[in-house]
Formats: sequence, C-alpha cells, structure tokens
Amino acid sequence: MLKKNTPKVLVFILFSLFFSISSFAQKNLYAGIEIGRRTIKVTVLEVNNIKKADYKIAYYSNDEGLSFAKHITANGELTQEDISKAGLIVFTQLTKIRSQFKIPEENIFLVASSVFGSARNLDVLKNKISTLTNKQLDVINVDEEAKILVKGSIPPVDYANALLLDIGAASTKGGYIDELQDGKLEFMPLELDFGTMSLTDAVKKTVANQSQAGDMSVYQEKSFDFNPVVRKKIKEMLDANPLLLKKEKIYLSGGAVWAFTTLYYNENIKDHFLPITLEDIIDYDAVLKNNFNKFNNLSKTNKEAARVLNIYDQKYLISANNILSACVESIPNLEKKKIYFVKEGPITWLISYVADRSKKVNTNF
Repeated sequence: MLKKNTPKVLVFILFSLFFSISSFAQKNLYAGIEIGRRTIKVTVLEVNNIKKADYKIAYYSNDEGLSFAKHITANGELTQEDISKAGLIVFTQLTKIRSQFKIPEENIFLVASSVFGSARNLDVLKNKISTLTNKQLDVINVDEEAKILVKGSIPPVDYANALLLDIGAASTKGGYIDELQDGKLEFMPLELDFGTMSLTDAVKKTVANQSQAGDMSVYQEKSFDFNPVVRKKIKEMLDANPLLLKKEKIYLSGGAVWAFTTLYYNENIKDHFLPITLEDIIDYDAVLKNNFNKFNNLSKTNKEAARVLNIYDQKYLISANNILSACVESIPNLEKKKIYFVKEGPITWLISYVADRSKKVNTNF
C-alpha cells in the first residue's frame, strides 16, 4: 500500500516543504508605510541580521508633492482632500505589497510623522486608514523622534560605541546610548537649535539692509560671521555630554549630509553606511562657495543632484554644510574616529521598529 502511494506521498511532502520554506522566508520580510510631512514612503526590507544592519531594500516607493504639514500648520487640521489622498495611497500600496510579498501582518507597520500629532482631526485620518486597511496608524511622538533615529540609524552592534547627529531643517537632533553597570541601557538625547533652514533664516536677520539679504556675497559674509555662534552652541552640547569622548563612531544623517554626499561624491552609493572625512567636507565647502556652477552643471545629468538643488538653494546648502563641518570639527580626537553617512535615513523608523521586535537586540532604553 505504501509503495503504491509513494509518489503521492513524496509530492505531498515536497509541496508541504515548499510552503514551509516559503512561509519561513517571508518572516524575514518587513514593510513600512510612512505618511510624512510632504510624502508617503513605502519600504519592504529583507532582513538577514538586524543587529549588524544586514538587510536589503526589496521595494521602495515615494509619493511626493503632498501638503500635509502645510495644511496642518495653516489650519490646525488636515483637509478632507489630504485625508482622502493619504487613504487611497496607503490602501493601494498596502494591497500591492500584501499581494507581491506575502508579508506576515505583524511585520507590516503604518506610521505618521510627528507633525500629525498636532492635527485636530487626526482621528479622522486614523479611522480612514483603519477602515481601508484593517491596520492601526501609529503617530511618532515628537519626544521619541531622537530615540527612534538612534535605534534605526546606528547598527545595534555599535549602540555602545557610537553617536548619531541628524541635521534637519529646523534643528539638529540625535543622541547616544550609555551602558550602565547593571547591563541596562540609557538613552541620552542630543539637540542643537540650528538646522539647515533655521540657520539660514538666522543669518538673513543679521543683514542690516534687508534688501541685500538675497545677495550671495552679502549672505556668505554674514554666514561666515555667524559661524562662531554655531560653534559655541555645538561646544555647549558636547561639553554637557562628556561620555561622547569615548564614542569611536559618528553616524550622520539628514538633508545636509545627503546633499553633501550626493553632490560631492557624485556616484551611486550602494552601502547603507558611507565613510566620509572632514577633508572631503572642507573640499566640498570650497566648491559650494566658490564654484557653485559645478553643481548646477552636474544636476543636468544627475537626477539625484537635481533633486538636491530642487530642494535646497545655494544659501541653504552653505548653512547645511556650516552645521555639518562645525559638528565634525568639534568632535574631540577626531583623527581616532570613524564617520559614516546613514544613507537609509528616510527609513530609520522602520529599521527601529524591526530592531524593537528582534530578540537579539536590546532596545529597552
């Protein structure tokens, strides 16, 4: 009887094995959809070892040109059009990745950036998303942003030996993790009042004749004069955190660093972490201030460079690099440190979520 049914038994075993392997493989897949200030990003990660930041991006999509933050700032709430657009994009993308990747539901996360926390009608958006997707929408707490950045930007294996600085538009945030004697971890936030756009605004206000604030030569002069203020603020931040002296690795993220690496290195960066040096930052600064047409010409043939210049004009880029160079120059014993650009900055929240759910990573800090 057994011999007679052997072929059928073998087929059944192989069939079952195939689906068992497929099911197991899918457990290594994670997906995240983030509703941001002006975009909705979708990412699918295939994770091999999250502790060592060993993962690859299996799918990425970015819907741009939305006005969520603008409408919240102006009216205190999302418009009905915003809610409908967000709901439709999230539903469409979620349907696609569910079908294409067969990701377990517990590995799919929906999140909105902290700006949504101030919208009076946030519950309307949450209910819309929940009705369409049967999943809950998390909203990142502004007080948790720095911690999420650190969790997702620094490879967990480097938690005890690294710091992160993220140069944003309004401010520079980040932090590091301190190992306590009992084996517990403590998160130590870092924050600098200046970001790319807030520094540019501060410099413009120092121009006595505001009709000249748009003049590039005047702006460069005032920007140079303002640098001691930036350095003083950075020194205060570092002096208040003496444990930073022990950190051997510096991870940098944010628009300022993305702009620098895109324009200066002018190549397709495949690694998650790109080594950079102070010398490169200084060389880039010279081109930025004295030969900006080089970048204008680059943008004609390089799509990523064109994206940079579409977001930042020359004044913003100068401010961005003033913060970047001042931060790096202020790190004690820099010659003994390693500096990295976190290329996957836009999806650090998702990597943080994955790390939180990994039994191999201690994220209880």
